Amino acid sequence: MPQYTRNPPLRKAGMAADPMAQFRLWLDAAHEIGMIEPTAMTLATVDADGRPSARVVLLKGLEADGLLFYTNFESRKARALAANPFAAATFWWDRLERSVRFEGGIEQLTPAESEAYFRTRPVGSQIGAVTSRQSQVVDSRETLDARLADNERQFAGGVVPFPTYWGGYRLTPTVIEFWQGRDNRLHDRLVYRRGEAAGAWNLVRLEP
Repeated sequence: MPQYTRNPPLRKAGMAADPMAQFRLWLDAAHEIGMIEPTAMTLATVDADGRPSARVVLLKGLEADGLLFYTNFESRKARALAANPFAAATFWWDRLERSVRFEGGIEQLTPAESEAYFRTRPVGSQIGAVTSRQSQVVDSRETLDARLADNERQFAGGVVPFPTYWGGYRLTPTVIEFWQGRDNRLHDRLVYRRGEAAGAWNLVRLEP
């Protein structure tokens, strides 16, 4: 059984008043320590029938009040979010012995916001978004590769059309939990809950 010894105890007095500012500090630390993909987060959704599902996606934007990620609007996750616009996201940084959990509401970004981000992606990633019919059954890898090759020829040297079935979401958290490993499974859990006043957060400690 691992023992967690990397960090000093996590104290409420040492936490930022704004949990998003605290998250930026921990995310920066994950980048600095050399995590392979520090922006990877497990995104959990619930569909119209109440069935949960989870998958790893990449955080692609961090705003003052939310997390941004992008996907195909015809994917399983997007269909779930259309039926139930709430989600949870978890970051796990084993080399730091830390995790952060978010829970909150979901809203789609505007087409203009989504296209602005789309244009920052490498051309190969743009073509990939146009090519993939995400979450649909495909008969073979060769079929997918052939469709990709066709699109690469079609858009070679030109502008890749923005797919209107692809875009971004904003997760606006109401709960953010900072977890840090401690010995004997008595881990630190500090939880921010959004208050009634704008920008107000309440910070509590939970037993492990």
